[in-house]
Amino acid sequence: MTSFKDDAATTQRDRATATDAAAPAHDGRLTLAGILETLAGGRLPIRFTAYDGSSAGPADARFRLDLVSPRGTTYLATGRGDLGLARAYIAGDLEAHGVHPGDPYELLRALADDLVFTRPSPAMMAKLVRSVGVRHLRPIAPPPQEARPRWRRAAAGLRHSKARDAEAIHHHYDVSNTFYEWVLGPSMTYTCACYPRPDATLDEAQENKYRLVFDKLRLSPGDRLLDVGCGWGGMVRYAARRGVRAVGVTLSEQQAAWARRAIADEGLDDLAEVRFADYRDVAESGFDAVSSIGLLEHIGVRNYPSYFEFLRARLRPGGMLLNHCITRPENRTDPAAHGFIDRYVFPDGELTGSGRIISAAQDGGFEVLHEENLRPHYAMTLRDWCANLVAHWDEAVADVGLPTAKIWGLYMAGSRLAFEQGGIQLHQVLAVRPHDDGGVGDLPLRPWWTP
Repeated sequence: MTSFKDDAATTQRDRATATDAAAPAHDGRLTLAGILETLAGGRLPIRFTAYDGSSAGPADARFRLDLVSPRGTTYLATGRGDLGLARAYIAGDLEAHGVHPGDPYELLRALADDLVFTRPSPAMMAKLVRSVGVRHLRPIAPPPQEARPRWRRAAAGLRHSKARDAEAIHHHYDVSNTFYEWVLGPSMTYTCACYPRPDATLDEAQENKYRLVFDKLRLSPGDRLLDVGCGWGGMVRYAARRGVRAVGVTLSEQQAAWARRAIADEGLDDLAEVRFADYRDVAESGFDAVSSIGLLEHIGVRNYPSYFEFLRARLRPGGMLLNHCITRPENRTDPAAHGFIDRYVFPDGELTGSGRIISAAQDGGFEVLHEENLRPHYAMTLRDWCANLVAHWDEAVADVGLPTAKIWGLYMAGSRLAFEQGGIQLHQVLAVRPHDDGGVGDLPLRPWWTP
């Protein structure tokens, strides 16, 4: 990241900040820039301008945010956490300068590193509320891309019921297969890659991820694999090319249709199958292995026991499970997503720590053999997805619209930052279904795969 100007310009910047943040109006109310500067304790790392003519922050800052309409003020004042900021940005009421909307990572990093909001005194809070104005404290309709609040989703069923899960998956994955092709690249793989070296391409890293999962599961020609939450069928096709009979299931109809065409194009129909179905509808059993790559985030923590019990029942004794999912760095936080992520990205998504996942797998009858954290790899994956979105920005906007394209740029760049800073992680957990006597077959004494 290019740094701000050197210390020689610091005094000039501070002087500009002190003089161009508009003074209080004649009735004692603060301007919009004055409100933000007060909340930030006078330490804004970016330039901010508002439609009321006020401004704050270093005049020569690399990044700038412009609040261009009163509607944006209402969004900012009524949205809790990051939701108001997201609404104003997505609706076009808050404009970012100095970054591409397909990859606002550098702006987000500057804000995360240098912007710290202070808690105003009761007297100052009253002044801030008076300055904002009562009319801006009444919630208004959010951008149409926003999912309904959780209490309204109950119309689709209880959280993580089949009907409600199908609605949540539809919200996120049935955007446009063409859009995903631009963002994900030829692999059409929407999960963390595994980079064999720092300069590896995204496609090389995704192929290496499938290789790693395949090897950990000890799959061989003639084996049977169940891939739950299979996406566009990348793991299914990888396994089928190597003689494995693979069945994948997804709740996205668009994903299933794309995957079936890819299977037919590769001539893998005799070995590979992708179903548009809930994983809980798979009736077959006796699989040699189960791969779950990016599904557990959608399951719900309270459903972990039934999830692992169900997958155990699909496996033969001695069969292997590889669970690959995003996690929190600890096991205490409320797992439910909130704000921007819940309303715009993963409705009803839940994350918890790897310890809780491992405990649930063990309580569900699995013996855990190995786990590893691929956190840096996901940051690199998101970096490359953002680069793809930037490269195909005009096509993406023409296909899904500017607001949706901006959502994806914001989500992926923000997630990259979270992975880099350790706020979220990516864990692979390898487990086996023991035989009734507790044996696990002829497993090697040490890890048998190449990292």
